[in-house]
Amino acid sequence: MLTSIRGLTAATLSAGFLLSAAPAFASEPVSEAETTSIESSEVQINEALLAAAIETDGAETGQPDLALTPAIVRASAPVEDAGASNLQGEEEEASPLTFSANVAFATEYRFRGVALTDGNFAVQGGFDVSHESGLYVGTWGSNLDEQTVGYGSTELDIYGGWSGDLTDGVSADVGAIAYLYPDAGPGDFDYLEFYGSLSFGLGPASLTGGFAYAPDQDSLGGTDNLYLYADVSFGIPDTPITLNGHVGYTDGFLTFTTDSEAIDWSISADLAVGPATLSAAYVGVEGDVLIDPTGTFTDDAFVVTLSASF
Repeated sequence: MLTSIRGLTAATLSAGFLLSAAPAFASEPVSEAETTSIESSEVQINEALLAAAIETDGAETGQPDLALTPAIVRASAPVEDAGASNLQGEEEEASPLTFSANVAFATEYRFRGVALTDGNFAVQGGFDVSHESGLYVGTWGSNLDEQTVGYGSTELDIYGGWSGDLTDGVSADVGAIAYLYPDAGPGDFDYLEFYGSLSFGLGPASLTGGFAYAPDQDSLGGTDNLYLYADVSFGIPDTPITLNGHVGYTDGFLTFTTDSEAIDWSISADLAVGPATLSAAYVGVEGDVLIDPTGTFTDDAFVVTLSASF
């Protein structure tokens, strides 16, 4: 290899001299014949250098050692994409995690049709972290009417699950959510619920069906609670407006009926402007006079919400 390196040094110096002389040729007009002669000379030089490489390092194989071939020879070959990437520096890989936040201002807080702020203003918002695999965790909170609801002045939800596409136009969402009431008085109020849904998309329309089930817990009076629902949405083409319909059915502790069964519904329209959405909804839920004599929780209501996601 020492012989090869010495031969390479001499060849490189010769090539360097020829390259340093190139600007002198460019500074004067060159005829077509002279151009042809120069190109022919460069070809002869490259052939001679290749022959030298074969003689010094490739005598046995008859092939040049490209690792030791002068730069002038290697430069004549195209640069591979990988090499170009290394020269320019590789871009940083995108993070597999996505962070998002949401905030909403509503004329009142309705949960499955039930009023939880006694017709008063509600401030709501939360944070989410999702992984490219579809796994996610998040938290969401809202103020409550402490006097009527009796669960304190704050609701804090913590949830986690998985969501993603099953096939084209079909997606799923499954997980669990804990409803927490940090400033509630003495007693059991917090409870856990499991949920799942399937969504089907067809052009500007979508249909979602789902359930939420809270198993027996002290905060539910030692009973369970089942909720089933269906949502339909239709985006009006070429407009930022979406029309929505919802119907839900509750069987269990979280009702204001004597038979512990209730149907809730809503009809709404959304106007999207950038990250913000303005919604107007008419909401209703079943309630019995014996359980809610003044309709504090179950009277129908018109609710306006301004929300944004980031």
